Amino acid sequence: MGIQNNTDRIQTTHIGSLPRPHDLLDIMKAKLTRQPYDESDYQAKLSRAVTDCVRRQVDCGIDFVTDGEFSKPGFFTYIQQRLEGYETRPNQKLVLFQQEVAAFPEYYAEYFKQAMMGGTIVPITPVVCVGPVKYRGEALLQTDIANVKAAAKAAGVPDHHVFLPATAPSGVGINEYYKSDEDYFHALAQELNKEYRAIAAAGLQVQVDDPFLPDIFFEPGLDDAQKKRRAQIYVEATNRALSGIAPEMVRFHTCYGINEGPRLYEAGLADIIEYVLKINAGSYSFEAANPRHEHEYHLFERVKVPDGKVLCPGVITHASNIVEHPDLIAERIVRFARLVGRENVMAGVDCGFSSQALYRTEVHHTVVWEKFKAMRQGADIASKMLWS
Repeated sequence: MGIQNNTDRIQTTHIGSLPRPHDLLDIMKAKLTRQPYDESDYQAKLSRAVTDCVRRQVDCGIDFVTDGEFSKPGFFTYIQQRLEGYETRPNQKLVLFQQEVAAFPEYYAEYFKQAMMGGTIVPITPVVCVGPVKYRGEALLQTDIANVKAAAKAAGVPDHHVFLPATAPSGVGINEYYKSDEDYFHALAQELNKEYRAIAAAGLQVQVDDPFLPDIFFEPGLDDAQKKRRAQIYVEATNRALSGIAPEMVRFHTCYGINEGPRLYEAGLADIIEYVLKINAGSYSFEAANPRHEHEYHLFERVKVPDGKVLCPGVITHASNIVEHPDLIAERIVRFARLVGRENVMAGVDCGFSSQALYRTEVHHTVVWEKFKAMRQGADIASKMLWS
């Protein structure tokens, strides 16, 4: 039995990103936009915010906690801060969810304005690889590690129940430097391995975030063979980046990148599951609580999960301010447990609640904590049913 397997009850976690306190956003924005700010004040605010965030997770009954990704403005800024070889293209339009947006242009024009891209502390712009990739995020990462370990200690959480999210190779910009995708992702894997290893060396779990894997299966211009090859490249690169790390210290998360929307044009779990299960991780998290994907638990009636591996389906969603009833959450957990074993199911969330540093998140920060409490209550109900 690994750290992530259950012994006598269902364990709970989430995906990482949480709404940031506004005073932290204010000083982070000043720092990123080169306005006057005090670095010691920023570091103090960040440390206090992480400590409070971890304490609140524990108070809500979360077993595997993290720092809320409070130090990270978002995926694209994170890439530039931690990797050399990239430049932004502020005059180039960022293309997301092409088929979905084309089908519902009016909806997504409003959605991007108000939610995903509205209220960000820095603009979201395309990031392009224009030179050799080299990791340079050591100092930033050590700050994250120190803050979350101190917060966990204060809250009584052991280090191995703490995780830090890190981007998958597939999420790191557009290649314009390397001769082939294989060359590019090989170089990325080698450099990202430095971040992954440092997290594991600190005794923390590594969460690999890959919302880009499902995109392949709705990417215009790719035939079935090209989709499969691209997915294989993503898996190979991720496993290279995880070399030297025990799988039980690794969590792999994938999702669809959209919060609240029609979501007609996105992959099914059946499209991606064979690739997900090839990742050298101890657990696999994916969306399972929203109405487009809740039925997909049936997939595990025929898909065999490798021995000792943990499924971490979303049992609460990041795309609604409705707080799920604990009985429904328990029902969702039990469905999976009946198929793959009670030891091998962790209760999770469909995705993060603030993947970008936003002043206004789609799910209100007060609602997030109520969802977490409901998840713990649902997990307790499921535990009684499964261990009675």
